[in-house]
Amino acid sequence: MSIALHPTATVVPAAPVELPEFARRHVNLADPDFGACVLSCSDEWFAPAERMLKSSSPVFVVGKFDDHGKWMDGWETRRRRNGGHDHALIQLGLPGVIKGLDIDTSHFTGNFPPAASVEACHIAGAPDEHTVWTEILPAAALGSNAHHFFAIDDQRVWTHLRLHIYPDGGVARFRVYGQPDSDWAGKDRSALHEVSALQHGGRIVAYNDAHFGVPFRLIMPGRGINMGDGWETRRRREPGNDWCIIQLGHTAVVERIEVDTAHFKGNYPDSVSIQAARVTQGTDQSIVTQAMFWDTLLPEQKTAMDKQHFYDREQIRPLGPVNHVRLNIFPDGGVSRLRIWGRLVD
Repeated sequence: MSIALHPTATVVPAAPVELPEFARRHVNLADPDFGACVLSCSDEWFAPAERMLKSSSPVFVVGKFDDHGKWMDGWETRRRRNGGHDHALIQLGLPGVIKGLDIDTSHFTGNFPPAASVEACHIAGAPDEHTVWTEILPAAALGSNAHHFFAIDDQRVWTHLRLHIYPDGGVARFRVYGQPDSDWAGKDRSALHEVSALQHGGRIVAYNDAHFGVPFRLIMPGRGINMGDGWETRRRREPGNDWCIIQLGHTAVVERIEVDTAHFKGNYPDSVSIQAARVTQGTDQSIVTQAMFWDTLLPEQKTAMDKQHFYDREQIRPLGPVNHVRLNIFPDGGVSRLRIWGRLVD
């Protein structure tokens, strides 16, 4: 496909937006980094549906055109002249419990859909004509050039979504924030497992600050790709230290820990420590208070810039089975990844 770009074209980024709590705490299950993809769609004349799943923020390029017309950073269908509406079938990268949606129409001004709805299903393989769909978001109004956040109160696990737009138009980004599901039933109890991993059910419970980074990046797979791929706090100008609490995907006896400061050079923590406990009841808010008095799992350790720090039984205290940890950084700074390995306990 040929692209025509005016020599004086300018790139207009999307406007910054204040994210709701579910978008700050949970991961985007529809991120292509996890393998999410569009399986099919009713139409994608102006812009492919796969583009609305991109991890990057949408942009508008003044003067950029392709064979179908104005190039748009998102999914855009042609104008419907025969009734009906458009839809896209999306396979989530990670099955999970959906906490909220973002239907983003950034840069779509005269071509956004007036409304949208979302259905979900849980199946192995691809949906077909026999698939039973459940509506998790009834038809909701959309506006021009804006994020549309919808909290979802449903504890079921889903694998696929169907986004409906009424009747046609464009969506810049479609984000599906939720808690990944993990099946531990068949896992070897004698082996070490990364129980903190997001893809294994680990989740961020709370944190005191995240001015420069997103806490859930701490438990993402792989190493961070840059300084923005991690958790970073503001510069602390008062006494104390920063912290982040993680719920493990499964109760375990911890035997290995990694704290990775990849890409953090002039802003890594001076030192870190980890507290832990086996929590059997309480809310996320009460856990914040309880965590102040948890036993120390990893005593305070000096850290270095841009480095993977590994700790084993020589440094880790034997606390027995735990299912929550609190990472303390002194006094502030950035951490790219935290990994907790342990042996499963039922």
